[in-house]
Amino acid sequence: MIKEENKQKKKRRLLLLLLLLLFIIGGFFIYKIFFDKQTEVATVVAGDFLPEGKDASKMTEKELTKYAQKAVDSSNFNMKIVSEAYFNKDTMTGGLAIQNPPQNSQPVNVIVTLDSNNSVLYESGAIQPGEEIKEATLLQKLDSGTYPVTATFDIYNPDTKKKQGQVKALLTIIVDE
Repeated sequence: MIKEENKQKKKRRLLLLLLLLLFIIGGFFIYKIFFDKQTEVATVVAGDFLPEGKDASKMTEKELTKYAQKAVDSSNFNMKIVSEAYFNKDTMTGGLAIQNPPQNSQPVNVIVTLDSNNSVLYESGAIQPGEEIKEATLLQKLDSGTYPVTATFDIYNPDTKKKQGQVKALLTIIVDE
């Protein structure tokens, strides 16, 4: 009976030892898979300084001017619109000459509003560089007379199509009988 008890104790100890070993191995794998972040080895070189010039030389004034002009040209904007536009009272069409000169790099949208009440009289839609509008039809009927208006040039980025600026010009619309 004592032998049997010893055998039972040995089996229990062996079983507990195997369970303990299983928990340790399982815990190790769980730690490695979920919690162990691999560290990357980085070499840090301290004390690097810019070497002395060897083959580089200063740009000429002509080259510097060319680069400066290119930067100015891409950020510069020219607008062209008539100062007086004549419209027919019956058809509300007239000569509203608007140009987006080819030296501009941005498309524009022109909105013409009445100064008296800010109502929109005309909207051009996109005008790309090098395009123009010669004739326009007003969005609302006006009586014969002279009207002070503001033309707002909304300037857009050609790549993102987002508005990047605005320029305004004052002009007069004259409606003939």
